Formats: sequence, C-alpha cells, structure tokens
Amino acid sequence: MESHSWAEQPIVGAATSGPTLHPWDTGVAVAELQTLLVAHGFNTVRVDGDFGHVTEAAVKAFQSQSGLRIDGCVGAETWAALKKTVQPGTRLLRQGQTGADVAELQGLLRVNGHTVNRNGIFCSQTKACVTAFQQRHRLRVDGVVDAMAWAVLRGKPLTPSNRTQQRWFWDSRKLW
Repeated sequence: MESHSWAEQPIVGAATSGPTLHPWDTGVAVAELQTLLVAHGFNTVRVDGDFGHVTEAAVKAFQSQSGLRIDGCVGAETWAALKKTVQPGTRLLRQGQTGADVAELQGLLRVNGHTVNRNGIFCSQTKACVTAFQQRHRLRVDGVVDAMAWAVLRGKPLTPSNRTQQRWFWDSRKLW
C-alpha cells in the first residue's frame, strides 16, 4: 500500500464537531447537518436549515444505525459519526464545511500540486486551491466541489454528456 504524507496528517477535532442542535433549531449548522444526512442516504431530508420532524427522524435513524444514544439531538458524538464516515463525493463541498470528505478533497488537491493543509476544514485556503484547480481544468469556477470536480480530482476521464439541445417550436397542433 502506497503511503502519502498527506494521508498521515490527522483531521483536527474542529473538523468533526459542531454546535449542539435540537429539533426546531434553524440556521447554517442545521443545513450542514441536513447535507450530511442526505450524504448518508437519508434522501427524505430537505436541506432548508430547519430542524423539523423529518430531520429529527433521520437523526434518530442515523443514531440507531451508528450505535449512538437515540435522542434526536445532534451533539458531539453524532457530529463526529456523521463527519468521520461521510463518503467523498456524496455532497457538494463549499467553504465552511468540515469532515472526512473535506480532508479527502484536501489530500487530492495536494496530489494535484496545490499547497493546502489537510485538516478537514474547508477554509479560504482550500477554496483558493479549488478555484485554481477549476480554472486549470476548465471547470465551472465557483469554489464548490461537485461531481465533475471530484471526477477530475480523482483523475477519471470525463465522458461527454449526452445532452441534446432542446428547442421548442410552436405549431398550432403540437408543441415539440
């Protein structure tokens, strides 16, 4: 097995933590929780920053699957479990997010020649490296890591999309 120096750097504790959240909380932290739940397969959760009953049910299900105390609240153990086990490429990554997938992104950026700390925190330095990578590879330059950026980071060939240009013509008999 090949060893990379970036792979040996520990993910900092801040990358696997978050504020304690309770049902009916709102805000950016709730939205990150929801993106993590969706990335773990809880597709009924809507990312809207509102910790409603659907999010609470998903949290309880995740806690049950992970062998955690099932209370529907998101504390240190639940955050750590969500962030340490999130698979790279299962969610859009942007500045402010944290987790094992961010650490993997940072490692891939390093492999691709960028100087970035591999700490699991998507900071301004990580965003600058992402935008430079996007520019170099002629991807959409927005600092957000989507499926296309993951594919290029991993060195996978891009297949041309099978998009067909759709045109609408008005015919009194039909629209086609």
